[in-house]
Amino acid sequence: MCNRYRISAKQAAVMRACGFEPPYAPDEVFPPAREIFPTGKKTARHGPIVRRSAAGNRPLEMALLEWGFPTKVPSKRDPEIKLDKYVTNARNLASPMWKPSIASAERRCIVPFTWFAEPHPEGGTGDDGKPRQMWFALPDQPIGFFAGLWRPTERGEAYAFATTNPNEFVKPWHPKAMPVILRPCDLLQWLDGSAADALTLVQPYAGEMIRQVETPPDDLIEIDA
Repeated sequence: MCNRYRISAKQAAVMRACGFEPPYAPDEVFPPAREIFPTGKKTARHGPIVRRSAAGNRPLEMALLEWGFPTKVPSKRDPEIKLDKYVTNARNLASPMWKPSIASAERRCIVPFTWFAEPHPEGGTGDDGKPRQMWFALPDQPIGFFAGLWRPTERGEAYAFATTNPNEFVKPWHPKAMPVILRPCDLLQWLDGSAADALTLVQPYAGEMIRQVETPPDDLIEIDA
């Protein structure tokens, strides 16, 4: 499953990519995150999400949340012992972990990305010294968006994103699943629609994709006003 992705863009560029003129200068309020990965029980590494604001006329806002919903799983050595686990990918949206978030538009968000990775089936070490990956991006969307979910936790607010069956670009490298990627015209349906409307968007991405083994550069994407 996808446990590494990159967002090499300033806050203003992300907001413009989802069709919203940000109410602040182009200089970012939050620093560009570059690469996001789960940290488990260690100090949380936060990633940016976009959601409806709870205030006023509910414009879009960006927030930094921890990637991964916390849960307890039985230890393999002793099932009576429960271990902490942080789940980053939402597969079964009907399960008790995800259902409350998918059911409420207030608990849905969109997660910006420039590249996402799936583990390379041949294993080994990549050019960045980390486990080798296959990286994917969208040629027609410099900044893409995953279909995200969020909720409050004891450590603060956390998010995950929905997954679905892989498309033809991802399946050769990860045959089980891929993140749900939203088209620009679907963003508001995910954020504001009913649960049934949102669930119709949980399907393999139908557009073209770029894939490469080389680690993507850290160059920032700019989207002008």
